[in-house]
Amino acid sequence: MKAPPVPEAAREVFGDAVAKAELYAELLAGPGVERGLIGPNEVPRLWERHLLNSAAVAGLIPGPCTLVDLGSGAGLPGIVLALLLPESDVTLLEPALRRTIFLEECVADLGLNNARVWRARAEQVAGALAADVVTARAVAPLDRLAALALGLLKPGGIVLAVKGAKAQGQAAGEALRRLGVRDVEVLVAGGGKVDPAATVVRLTAGQ
Repeated sequence: MKAPPVPEAAREVFGDAVAKAELYAELLAGPGVERGLIGPNEVPRLWERHLLNSAAVAGLIPGPCTLVDLGSGAGLPGIVLALLLPESDVTLLEPALRRTIFLEECVADLGLNNARVWRARAEQVAGALAADVVTARAVAPLDRLAALALGLLKPGGIVLAVKGAKAQGQAAGEALRRLGVRDVEVLVAGGGKVDPAATVVRLTAGQ
């Protein structure tokens, strides 16, 4: 399948990286659909629902940092963040072989020198990675996601979980405190530039 044309909002959000973002959209619409990494029904809304939604997270990331995209799948939001944050080191953590093959092809085709693909589950690399930021997009319920992500973080690091509109109800929970989460906030990212805006739960790990 062919990706839809680049919307004006994407030109503004991606700036100098828009050509690479367009190539990534083509990779998602072509090989991504052919290999079952995204559904064909998602192609018409690739920009709004996936690429721009992922790009909204970039504004919540503090400066150049080390970042792990947990359960990276087809690279959302990890590849988009690597495009937008060239001075940050991005690890795309994904256990499934067919997905890591696709991710490696994307990293190579897009010339992302700041990104690497690591085939593993979060439980397998806990302690081996110590990132400033862990991102994830709908990979698990929030308490389970926090348990996985905290093992990949430096003390005081943050988890940015891109969740649906129900995130407000999920954000409250004593379970998160027991896991060592110091602070929980529900944020709306990309308002004014991204429609619909992204709902992001930000968890801050204890020191």
